[in-house]
Amino acid sequence: MVQKIIEKYRCFPLAMKASMWFLICSFMQKAISIITTPIFTRLMSAAEYGRFNVFTAWQGIITIFVSLNLSWGVYNQGLVKYEADRKVFSSSMNGLTLLLITVWTVFYLVTREFWNSLLSLNTEQMLAMLVIIWTTASFEFWASEQRAELKYLKLVTITLIASVFAPISGIVLVMTLKDKATARIMSLAITGIVVYTGLFIKQIRRRKKLYSKKYWSHALAFNIPLIPHYLSQTVLNSADRIMIERMVNAETAGIYSLAYSISLIMTLFNTALMQTISPWLYRKIRDNEIEDISNIAYPALIFIGTVNLILIAFAPEVVAMFAPKSYLDAIWVIPPIALSVYFMFAYDLFAKFEFYYEKTKLIAIATVMGAILNIILNYFFIGKYGYYAAGYTTLMCYLVYAVIHYVFMRKICCEQCAGKQPYNNIILFKITAIFTFVSALFLLLYKHPLLRYLVIIIMVLFLLIKRNVLMEEIRKCISKCLNN
Repeated sequence: MVQKIIEKYRCFPLAMKASMWFLICSFMQKAISIITTPIFTRLMSAAEYGRFNVFTAWQGIITIFVSLNLSWGVYNQGLVKYEADRKVFSSSMNGLTLLLITVWTVFYLVTREFWNSLLSLNTEQMLAMLVIIWTTASFEFWASEQRAELKYLKLVTITLIASVFAPISGIVLVMTLKDKATARIMSLAITGIVVYTGLFIKQIRRRKKLYSKKYWSHALAFNIPLIPHYLSQTVLNSADRIMIERMVNAETAGIYSLAYSISLIMTLFNTALMQTISPWLYRKIRDNEIEDISNIAYPALIFIGTVNLILIAFAPEVVAMFAPKSYLDAIWVIPPIALSVYFMFAYDLFAKFEFYYEKTKLIAIATVMGAILNIILNYFFIGKYGYYAAGYTTLMCYLVYAVIHYVFMRKICCEQCAGKQPYNNIILFKITAIFTFVSALFLLLYKHPLLRYLVIIIMVLFLLIKRNVLMEEIRKCISKCLNN
């Protein structure tokens, strides 16, 4: 049996092997994080856990200004656009990021009292944040290049090392130091220095070119207009935790953060799947074969919706596994946030057209509108209904966010794709409506476990009966991605 599997694996084309290992790589990172979360929730109080998550929320916002998110869209686009000069492009992006980090570090040290007071963080935490931002960017540059070149072995190895080293060092420091929130933060900075610094040196040594006017100009021109988009996207992901801490307390922020973290575990499926199909999507847009996109997009949406439904169905058991009873109320926040993950994936499918045709203004408009709506809704509803409301405001904002990007996508297709549209409105609505209805049903059944288990059993039996059809559809989708 094992020998047959090995033989089949050897016959896989390189693209299929790479895609499979990139998926495994993403799962490893999250799996280890999942395993260690119950340890940290028991070593840290809810208030300490809340402060650490507020730090990560601020980190997401500050990263945008400090690094301009150069390791994101512009870098992935550049790896394809400047394929013949990829090594110089990569080293120059590392050089620009290093310059930005250095300038912002000096600026912070001169004005640190103001920033420490504004963010409710101390100097050690802020310096650790800057280290994390730089080392993470260095890893993302290297990892994106490995994916573009289908070099999966080194990426899997480095990912595994970092994924194991970070929680082990975190546990040791949290158990050793009195300030447990800072201890957890320092473990991430140490991991970045130990594991990722060598990747920066490796990319620089190949061409020793930190500066390139051509590539720096392109990166700045592409990413600076996207700052409102990245900032607003981060606000969508982070504002609720910060506002809960300020409007309620750190302990409540900790409970909400657990629910948010558990729900966002499902984004690993988003990331892994999107990284796998993104090259295929861009090729279809480039070749104006957008009618083929729905053949992959619909099954992908169904898959993402299904894995999030599994989390929603077992939310009470998952929370009990991840944290002590003091966190139990987190179950009521998981369904809306998990459903938000579905809309995150949907928006990404639509936004691919905006990124490909470099419609940065449209991208920024959609995200800013979503972020402003999020802050307004949080302000009014958290104060009135408590932290539970934040989960539903997040869902509403991602729904609106996805709809706006969908409208923009249709506009771009009318202008750039001879009026051809990749998706059918009715099919998208039906898929979304089904998952929304079933999510609401499980939420209502949390206080009736026997009925909830009965619904789960019925759904599992249905999937078993239809398993052959489902597996055939999955095989077709994989074949289309690899052969086109």
